[in-house]
Amino acid sequence: MVDALSAHGKPGVYWDRDLPGFGVRLYPTGRKTYVVQSRGPTGSRRVTVGQHGEISAEKARKAAAAIIDRIKAGENPAPARPEPVAEPTVADLAERYLRTHVAVQCKASSMKLYRQLLRLHILPALGEMPVGSVERKQVAALHYALRDRPGTANPVLWVLSKMFSLADDWGLRPAGRNPCRTVRRYRTYHRERFLTKAEYRRIGRMLCEADAKGSPWPPAVAAIRLLMLTGCRSEEIATLRWDDVDRSAGELRLRDTKTGSRMVPLTPTALAVLNGIDRVVGNPWVFLGLKPASHVSSLGNHWHRLRVRADLEDVRLHDLRHSYASRALALGESLSMIGKLLGHSNVETTARYAHLARDTEKVSAARVAGSIEANILPEELRSEEAAA
Repeated sequence: MVDALSAHGKPGVYWDRDLPGFGVRLYPTGRKTYVVQSRGPTGSRRVTVGQHGEISAEKARKAAAAIIDRIKAGENPAPARPEPVAEPTVADLAERYLRTHVAVQCKASSMKLYRQLLRLHILPALGEMPVGSVERKQVAALHYALRDRPGTANPVLWVLSKMFSLADDWGLRPAGRNPCRTVRRYRTYHRERFLTKAEYRRIGRMLCEADAKGSPWPPAVAAIRLLMLTGCRSEEIATLRWDDVDRSAGELRLRDTKTGSRMVPLTPTALAVLNGIDRVVGNPWVFLGLKPASHVSSLGNHWHRLRVRADLEDVRLHDLRHSYASRALALGESLSMIGKLLGHSNVETTARYAHLARDTEKVSAARVAGSIEANILPEELRSEEAAA
């Protein structure tokens, strides 16, 4: 609750409900200190107990009770010199970051990723170091050690930067000394792989064979079909509930996506996939998992088995979403419409497909020009298509 004051409270003193006279003062900068105010024989006295983050609320409350007793007895209210408090380590900061920030602000998928980055990379390298002693050189060394994996190195740097920014807010480091600030992120390139019509047909045959064999897991095969037909993210389809399917409105009502809630048009083809799934009484999930009352998981593993059979080992599950966008562009849909279909909240995300739109424009321009040139060019300058 004291941690939350920096985000939601107004500057001033917040008093404890169980120990009258004990409170925490919140400053405009976000710094918080525990205080005591009580009246003794010589009048009212106010004493600072300690700073939040250096002393816990429970220890501050016990010290406050002793101070109140001394004030009322007319004794020196200054508490006994506290024992030196060990400086929190990066591991301590990580625990607080996960508990007070990630668990409150982030989605389950993000929580899983951040815990993994901490466990595999950050804590082995920096976990035992005191928070105040971490400098740019240690962060840069960790980032450099992951240079062959920029897709991991940059998220590690982002998590560390957020942790040290919060450490500033919590008074665990001097403000404005985030050691990640001047470490440059590695340049990354979006991998683009789009399915051709022939590859779509190969996948279709593999899906039909999987239906006949019952392998991979049938609900996973149905989920992959719906993913290809809607352009949704794999997690959005895997966690689809029957309550999310609005047949009367012809929509999938996704309540908790990467960009918030959104509606996905339910086409007749997608509806046919859903109609082929038997609903299990008492189970809210559309695509059942192997365990009772669970939804399908690890769609990527099921997709791997299918893509090997289809001889498409370079096609990731997420490439199906890219292929959906590519096919929409080939059919003449605008980038803004594709952004709506894919649930993009940022136009820059959709802009990555702009080069495909230019290719489509070139084809359209050639088709229009070809229809005109027969009327305006002499026969010897016409293209073979126009001459025919």
